[in-house]
Amino acid sequence: MSDKKILVINCGSSSLKYQLFEMPAGKMLVKGLVEKIGLPDSAIKQETADGRKWKTEFPMNDHTAAFNKVVEGILDKEHGVLNSIDEIDGVGHRVVHGGEKYSDSVKIDDKVIADIQECADLAPLHNPANLQGIVAAMKLFKNAIHTATFDTAFHATMPDYAYMYALPYEYYTDYKIRRYGFHGTSHRYVTSKCFEVTKSTPADTNIITVHIGNGGSVTAVRGGKSVDTSMGLTPLEGVIMGTRSGDLDPAIIHYLVSKGMTESEVNSVLNKKSGMLGISGVSSDLRDIEAAAKDGNKRAQLALDAFAYRVKKYIGSYSAALGKVDYVVFTGGIGENSAVMRARILKDLTNIGIKFDADKNNAVKGIGYITSDDSPVKAIVIPTDEEQQMARDTYSILTK
Repeated sequence: MSDKKILVINCGSSSLKYQLFEMPAGKMLVKGLVEKIGLPDSAIKQETADGRKWKTEFPMNDHTAAFNKVVEGILDKEHGVLNSIDEIDGVGHRVVHGGEKYSDSVKIDDKVIADIQECADLAPLHNPANLQGIVAAMKLFKNAIHTATFDTAFHATMPDYAYMYALPYEYYTDYKIRRYGFHGTSHRYVTSKCFEVTKSTPADTNIITVHIGNGGSVTAVRGGKSVDTSMGLTPLEGVIMGTRSGDLDPAIIHYLVSKGMTESEVNSVLNKKSGMLGISGVSSDLRDIEAAAKDGNKRAQLALDAFAYRVKKYIGSYSAALGKVDYVVFTGGIGENSAVMRARILKDLTNIGIKFDADKNNAVKGIGYITSDDSPVKAIVIPTDEEQQMARDTYSILTK
């Protein structure tokens, strides 16, 4: 099979992240970020694999203008990596919500676009922005194959008893209210990487993947497939996160509305002002909270303890759901970089077979074990690479 150049896109409402890969080698050629789309001080910054950097502020009113600037950067004689836009064979787009329709990445056509639009009610902050990026990119990269990779797709294998809420059944049939799960591309990537690193096979291996960063989710994986995950209808459910509440008593919402808050205000609080930020009053960034806790801030310490406790509970519950656990995989910004938080989470989990090794945990860089050699359940750190996974998916679709 011939080499293909794959551009991977992640569009937010005012941002555009991109990476260009040479496949199947998986070599990253260039990566960049456009920020503040629609604002006067919008800017783009780009870096090539060999370290050449380019940054400029330029008014970009919409995603079409942003993509034009991305092309300018990729083709730039001094800072770029391509001679022609036609060298790009495929464009892979991240889409947050695929509903129940998609369990794999797919080539984008009119039906896929309509389905993404239909799921916008389930992800109003994400799907419309993802769709804007798709439409703009398809106009510009006319000769490339465009694909969609859905955050929800990996969790499409959850059994009904795991994804159903205990609500009137017609809410599921009429409104599609159920648990979908997110971070699926990351959970799928580290799952496959775990099989590779440990030389194990899906058929006889159970894994708990712990993706924790500003957002966080935990997934139970049996036979290489997701069978349960902590996020639900939206990314709000589950573990405590940077600004999201995670699990709470749903009656709290009614209680706050009865105190004079609007539904919109409550929704904003739960998504943007809660989590570790809400408890600590300091920041949503773990590093800031750790520093405040060291200075004696009790609320900051409480936020750290609550976060670790909630993640630990999910690991314990998924251990029960799986029956047997072989590996616990840590990934994401916190999972990969905070030895202190990993230690908090894994403390006193010998009851499910985890023998934590503090020295290994402190020394790990990149991929590495953080449990003792004789630990019945191995814990391992594996850096995630969602963009690499998307590039693989797009290459696979291109070469079928």
